[in-house]
Amino acid sequence: MAYHLISGATGLLGRYLLRDLTLAGRPVAVLARPTRRISAEDRIEAIMQRWDVETGQTLTRPVVLEADLCEPNLGLTEADVAWVAHNCETFVHSAASLSFIATSSESEPWRSNVGGTQNVLDLCKQTGIRNLHHVSTAYVCGLRSGRVMEEDVDVGQESANDYEKSKLAAEKMVRSAEHIDNLTVHRPAIIIGDSKTGFTNTFHGFYAALQLGYTLVQMQELDDTGIIGGCSRFTLDGSESKNLIPVDWVSAVMAHVITHPEHHGKTYHLTPAHAVHVRLVRDVLEEAGGFYGARFCGANTVLEHPTEVERLFYEHIRVYNSYWRDDPQFDCTNTRAAAPHLPAPHVDREMLVRLSRIAIGMNFTWNDRPRKKAANPTATAQ
Repeated sequence: MAYHLISGATGLLGRYLLRDLTLAGRPVAVLARPTRRISAEDRIEAIMQRWDVETGQTLTRPVVLEADLCEPNLGLTEADVAWVAHNCETFVHSAASLSFIATSSESEPWRSNVGGTQNVLDLCKQTGIRNLHHVSTAYVCGLRSGRVMEEDVDVGQESANDYEKSKLAAEKMVRSAEHIDNLTVHRPAIIIGDSKTGFTNTFHGFYAALQLGYTLVQMQELDDTGIIGGCSRFTLDGSESKNLIPVDWVSAVMAHVITHPEHHGKTYHLTPAHAVHVRLVRDVLEEAGGFYGARFCGANTVLEHPTEVERLFYEHIRVYNSYWRDDPQFDCTNTRAAAPHLPAPHVDREMLVRLSRIAIGMNFTWNDRPRKKAANPTATAQ
């Protein structure tokens, strides 16, 4: 059986895809970059050891190829390129930069999301891989309102930030690649932690607001009402909707689609049935983070005489200003048809408070550290 080659396997979604495709019995190879402290192989081994514990079984290890998304041939050696050409038929491209603001056209997120995707396409062409699963985002829709269909791509929409612009450019790039015969596009909404365990190894978006609010609480003195520095004002209505979706569900649906060829060649919105309102996010910040007293003063309001807490909050959260806008409605016809047995979990207050408390308990950090390697079945490139 041919291998599935995965990029971004050390990211949040990528590590779940690694688990789910392995559990589905698919041979997997991963592209991973070493850090200053840990090799690519050890990074993946740490992830697999964690899955061993959670699943209660010893999972087959993937082939690990040391790589760099932003290098020609993804930084692979000639021998590794030859191995990919001989063994891999499908590329699952889940690596991406989540940076919202670029300092130049050559910085992140453009460097990874566009340049890296071009490098993936070039490697596919060189090695004869013609089946590509591309992880895009539901937010290629930009600032559209109303209902966004899964078939919609570039309809002249305005993007809110460089992340959305770069992901739209990357999606258009893969769609125009003539050497890709079978393209499947997966568009998740805002991915949060595991709905069951609460695990996450990234702390963007929702978690960034939680971390900032929690940090401000730790920095400030509480008054006798338990409110820091008086009431804080959010320049939102509170009715804005956000599409939050747990990583385990996104991976489960993707793995099902990937392993069932009859579902290939389509675009899938991986979005919840019901969005979360910003007012609920405010309530979760209170219950889990202790950030009490915030009130909504209306979208696009210019705050006069901001308090110290407000000044600090908006100074640190400004990179996510576009994040809190009202979401459109995402059509999920293809997703429901492909995976009717995998309904999206309902993201409610209880789940968000639980995930928030887990993130706080992790101190908003995660490092993969492998234990001593066990005698597990490990695949090696031949």
